[in-house]
Amino acid sequence: MKIGRSWAYGAAALALIGGIAALAACASNGARKSGNDNVPEPSKAVDLDRYLGHWHEFARYENRFERNCEAVTANYARREDGLVSVVNACRQGGVNGPYRSAEGRAKIVPGSNGTKLKVSFFGPFYVGDYWILDHADDYTWSIVGEPSGRYLWILTREAKPSAELRRALIERTRALGYDVTMLRETQQG
Repeated sequence: MKIGRSWAYGAAALALIGGIAALAACASNGARKSGNDNVPEPSKAVDLDRYLGHWHEFARYENRFERNCEAVTANYARREDGLVSVVNACRQGGVNGPYRSAEGRAKIVPGSNGTKLKVSFFGPFYVGDYWILDHADDYTWSIVGEPSGRYLWILTREAKPSAELRRALIERTRALGYDVTMLRETQQG
């Protein structure tokens, strides 16, 4: 009987700690500056099979989970259970720094034409929003955001896109209503 009671108290304590951590994360996210107070709804359907694969991060809004990361990549693949495998990786401290990666999974939001995904890197809960706001017709670049306007990523298939494409992507991001002065270009090896 004591063991059962101890386990229940331990489980309750873990749930409480997890809840406090989640609230703290939400509170700290709420304090961050939004780069777009009117994030547009994604309007261009996404063919997930063409979107999957290897991407390089050209630029992003700085965020705590990518702090000090360069040579950032993202890999997306279909899983047997119908979800999408997500592997984000970077080099810590510079393009030759130690390798760091995070694995997660995503599911497509029904009725979004493949433009919205819910992402989970921790446990069974899908809390992260991943909105494909715009992409090239040939899927060589993508602009990704989420509803708060605090996070933004510009992804390309090439590690080092041409100067012309870089300018065009920044202008396209500005046209979507984002503050491009908040963009941080990612160093790629």
